[in-house]
Amino acid sequence: MARSRSSSSSARWRYLHPSYYLKRPARLALLFVAFVFATFAVWDRQTLVREHEVEVGRLKDQLNRLQDQLRKVENRLESSDEHLPGVKLMEKDLVKLDPLSDERREKVKEAMLHAWNSYVTYAWGQDELQPQSKNGVNSFGGLGATLVDSLDTLYIMGLEDEFRKARDWVANSLDFEKDYEASVFETTIRILGGLLSAYDLSGDDVFLEKAKDLADRLLPAWNTTSGIPYNRINFAYGRAHNPGWTGGDSILADSGTEQLEFIALSQRTGDPKYQQKVENTIKQLQKIYPKDGLLPIFINPHSGTPSYSTITFGAMGDSFYEYLLKVWIQGNKTDAVRHYREMWETSMEGLLSLIRKSTPSSFSYICEKNGDTLSDKMDELACFVPGMLALGASGYGLEKDQKMMTLAKELARTCYNFYQSTPTKLAGENYFFHSGQDMSVGTSWNILRPETVESLMYLWRLTGNKTYQDWGWDIFQAFEKNSRIESGYVGLKDVNTGVKDNMMQSFFLAETLKYLYLLFSPPSVIPLDEWVFNTEAHPFRIVTRPNKEDTLGGTNRKFIPKRAVRPFGRKQGRPE
Repeated sequence: MARSRSSSSSARWRYLHPSYYLKRPARLALLFVAFVFATFAVWDRQTLVREHEVEVGRLKDQLNRLQDQLRKVENRLESSDEHLPGVKLMEKDLVKLDPLSDERREKVKEAMLHAWNSYVTYAWGQDELQPQSKNGVNSFGGLGATLVDSLDTLYIMGLEDEFRKARDWVANSLDFEKDYEASVFETTIRILGGLLSAYDLSGDDVFLEKAKDLADRLLPAWNTTSGIPYNRINFAYGRAHNPGWTGGDSILADSGTEQLEFIALSQRTGDPKYQQKVENTIKQLQKIYPKDGLLPIFINPHSGTPSYSTITFGAMGDSFYEYLLKVWIQGNKTDAVRHYREMWETSMEGLLSLIRKSTPSSFSYICEKNGDTLSDKMDELACFVPGMLALGASGYGLEKDQKMMTLAKELARTCYNFYQSTPTKLAGENYFFHSGQDMSVGTSWNILRPETVESLMYLWRLTGNKTYQDWGWDIFQAFEKNSRIESGYVGLKDVNTGVKDNMMQSFFLAETLKYLYLLFSPPSVIPLDEWVFNTEAHPFRIVTRPNKEDTLGGTNRKFIPKRAVRPFGRKQGRPE
């Protein structure tokens, strides 16, 4: 029977009266159960939507990767006169999709987002984040070191919104007019290198203009009688000097680790003055180069001669040897840069004289040298050497190539075990090798350094051995377990106890996370035959150096990136 309008209305309203439910507990229970199921259904649907979004993003990543591989093959086919070599290249270049590497790479990207968003929230525009106290510090004069250092990492990971926001800060807020005593070395590798890499990747002129402004302020550091630069300079007044604790000497690594950046700047601006300054330094060092290619860490900037001091591939010596190899690669290995390769090969013979093996596990390690005395101490900083050896091995003949690759693999095993030998699975700053004891931690802090994962990335790319990916994943997991906190990443005061410090170093975003990301990416992402990394992991385009040149290949024609590089992956994940 049809109900009247009024009775139907009364029936509806009775459901709002409490007595209806008090008299009917069964109905109340059923209604509650229905409510719970509905809530879970909505939550489950939202979860499915999020999972779908992640899966779509992953598939887009794979599509981008395949398109990048296809572009590379097409470019090579266009430059090839024969079809058969092109077919072989296609078979070699097309990398099989690896779901495990995809998953690991996304985890690293999420870690980068966590580090970046923490910096944005608590230290935006300042040099570095102190995560425990949730504030920023200007440890490099207020140049936004973490921001500039992170530009290319953001770009390579496809974090477009984050990159664009950082780019706008550089355009509108980055200012070098500061009364500040800057480290020429740190400013060059982090800030100048970060700007140049962002330019090479994006093609945005704002980065090149800022790089030129900065380099012009650094140039007075090279105004010495020998051409060996001073290592500190005041931006506002152009006054250069060396720190007092060096006794007035310049540091080898600090003076020999600006060549990549300043040569790149000359190529991109057409102005030879930057290249000339840093190559004069190498000419001076050639004059005093010893037969074993091993220079002490202190050089007199007036006489250009070495002072009695330690010889090491660790702190204050390391990146000088790295740049000898990489400037040769940067110039595309022509005769114009052959002397860099020759100096590097001489130094590698010296390196071989410093190699010893531990007992009982036969870990290869690199000694330090004082006079005629060897010290059984190796810095974690020296763990860049396996990657350097692997990168340079192909320039030798077959027999020497294999010898250097074998040594690279042995040293990488040692560096990986620097991590595995501690309770936290994170490496200390340096290690001692005592007879019968293998390795023991010396200085026990860990400040999120990248050198070991850098070498693992090179070895994986150059050998295809996935063991290096597994080792890198172990190290990443140790960082996640010990260094990640709610407001960023911190180092450890002691790798034995796990006590945390209060600093997120800018190189953690610039180097450590970037190298981990590339370790789990196809080799077509920033390929090593097209790019060379500076010592802060900033990639520069390889530009052929002509064999006859008076300034820049006989002309002042500048190199301009052919096109902006397409980011590897689209943004995934949500802000913390």
